[in-house]
Amino acid sequence: MNTTGIVVGTDGSAAGAATVRWAAHEASRRRLPLHLVHAFDWNWASARFGASSEMIELAEGHANAVVADAVVQAGQAAPDIEIHPHAVVGEPAVALLEAARHAELLVVGNRGHGGFASLLLGSVSQHVATHAACPVVVVRGRHEADDGPVIVGVDGSPAAQDALALAFQAAADRGCGLVAIRAHTPPTPPWGADIPPLVYDLDAVKAAAHEALETCLAPWRDKFPEVGVEALVAIGGGARVLVGVSHTARLVVVGSRGHGSVAGTLLGSVGIQLLHHADCPVLIARPPAA
Repeated sequence: MNTTGIVVGTDGSAAGAATVRWAAHEASRRRLPLHLVHAFDWNWASARFGASSEMIELAEGHANAVVADAVVQAGQAAPDIEIHPHAVVGEPAVALLEAARHAELLVVGNRGHGGFASLLLGSVSQHVATHAACPVVVVRGRHEADDGPVIVGVDGSPAAQDALALAFQAAADRGCGLVAIRAHTPPTPPWGADIPPLVYDLDAVKAAAHEALETCLAPWRDKFPEVGVEALVAIGGGARVLVGVSHTARLVVVGSRGHGSVAGTLLGSVGIQLLHHADCPVLIARPPAA
């Protein structure tokens, strides 16, 4: 499957329906085609293990019904978009990654039919968000919020530039403001009677962090003059700060990796925490596929 535009995974669950609607609105904003992908396995209803042709046909019929229902949901949400349905055989995460190989965006829900009630993020969503070759949105929290700004986390890493590019474009597409946040964690005070006290000028550190943030924002302000921008330096861990502001945002954007990521990982700890706890959709920024 060689798909371009926006790819969205659907499984027929309530979370899947909300994800399809969000993706349809995004396709309309970007004027891109929407590809609805439902992956099903012959393991469905024990069809793999010596099942009759009737069982296989039942599995296929169920998959086609899920996709047909998703087409209706997408069409109702955004009547102006081009919709392409795909019911494919395979493991869902693998099928979605393959479908989105050349896509501009991959959209998934935070949980589907296979999620345990105690988990905040489904295994398919986490696998896709960690391994996709294109930007990924995990639809969660207040997914239908149409007020509040786009929030972007900026830590000065190369990945932050990818996040800024997508965040400014998202704010421009939505006609809303953008809040860029640089989080700073103060050093831990020393312990022990024979250790001298830590000399730490918080105001000076915040001023330096704000200057660095403004330097990162300058070229994007010039490129998107219509987007109102607020630059904030927050004290605390990046994940905690961004989860906190997600309660009043319509979208949070972060890079796939930042300064705090362990070498070799594909998604930083801040991104993982947001995917589990944010109160609005989360966009993990990566350079779009060539």
